[in-house]
Amino acid sequence: MIHRPIRSLTALVIAVVALTGCSTTGVASPSTSPHSASPHSTPTRAADPRSEAAARALAELESQYGATVGVYAVDTGTGRSVGYRQDDRFAYASTSKVLLAGAVLARSSDEQLDAVVPYTSDDLVSYSPITETMAGAGMPLRDVIAAALQKSDNTAANLLFRQLGGPAELEKSLRALGDETTEVERTEPDLNEAAPGDPRDTSTPRALAADLRAYALGEELPANRRKLLVDDMTGNATGDPLIRAGAPTGWTVSDKSGAASYGTRNDIAVLTAPGHAPVVMVVLSRKADKDAAYDNALVADTAKVLSTALGL
Repeated sequence: MIHRPIRSLTALVIAVVALTGCSTTGVASPSTSPHSASPHSTPTRAADPRSEAAARALAELESQYGATVGVYAVDTGTGRSVGYRQDDRFAYASTSKVLLAGAVLARSSDEQLDAVVPYTSDDLVSYSPITETMAGAGMPLRDVIAAALQKSDNTAANLLFRQLGGPAELEKSLRALGDETTEVERTEPDLNEAAPGDPRDTSTPRALAADLRAYALGEELPANRRKLLVDDMTGNATGDPLIRAGAPTGWTVSDKSGAASYGTRNDIAVLTAPGHAPVVMVVLSRKADKDAAYDNALVADTAKVLSTALGL
């Protein structure tokens, strides 16, 4: 894919560094798009020079890749945050598998996690590399969770939906977290249609960041369940070219990626490093053409900008 030439990412990151400010919070947002969760809200301006620089860098990445980007990242130690189109709606695609896993872990006993989930070949859907090998035999629920998070297995995700009672039950769990934004309507693979303007199976960067923080770092799950969730995300086999590729050296990235129509490429992650509080980072992206190819490098470059803006 040929991109229009712009300043290099290195130049953009240097600009962010040069404009770092003293404020510990900052949200930078361009004009609200038609996909915004609040379509009539007044556009906000960056609260500090660091966020202003990040906003300019992200706008240039949008131009370079011919995409729309939405992000929200927060350092849970300092409270500093950076957002860009943070309240606009994007298709969440397979990042929802983290939400599914968190909700199932919150509702399941240890005995249920060890119990075999039965299913047959009739339950299989596209892209099910793990569950297709166990059709008829079934898998322990904890292995179904691992398949969904580490291999993005779509049948595994649908088995988690079934375990909860369907999309409405996942949405109910999110509402209990305080998420009044995320709309959960369909299962795999239909949730990946990502049609512009369709609110089904969408969320915002800010809402997804709050949900991920609640399940991975908060009190919604006991410590052993949080560890299970984050360990499975650390073992994600699909995340290497995404936030991990843009994170600073020495940081461990536990993530869940997603891809859908309209060039949708997403990644949501918890970043950890010795001596530093965790960072929650959400990068969502889309394009105008239904058949557009997604760009892993866009997510990685965005993660570099966010890491610099947070002073990592």
